Amino acid sequence: MNDELHTKLINNYPNLYSRCKHISCMDGWYDLIDELSSKLEPLGVVAMQVKEKFGGLRFYIGPGTDEAFDLIEEAERKSVHICEKCGQPGEQRNTGWVKTLCDECDKNNS
Repeated sequence: MNDELHTKLINNYPNLYSRCKHISCMDGWYDLIDELSSKLEPLGVVAMQVKEKFGGLRFYIGPGTDEAFDLIEEAERKSVHICEKCGQPGEQRNTGWVKTLCDECDKNNS
């Protein structure tokens, strides 16, 4: 994630990201992560790691409630339908690595 968006998340949700200083995914998932973060911050959970793996979002927290884990599961399910690069609707594609991309980003990725 670019530095500007990364810093925005850290500043907007300081308690959630107090232990997670790096978000390892592309900018297309910013809105998804921002929405998830806004729901998790009031629950008092702490993010441990946020990354892309096998074309999907992985959001790991320390101890949390069922509500927190349900919110994370929902965001992770949504991520495989959102282009990692631009945030438009996408699908998982095997580009050597599994990535979730829209048609345009997939075409430009080749």
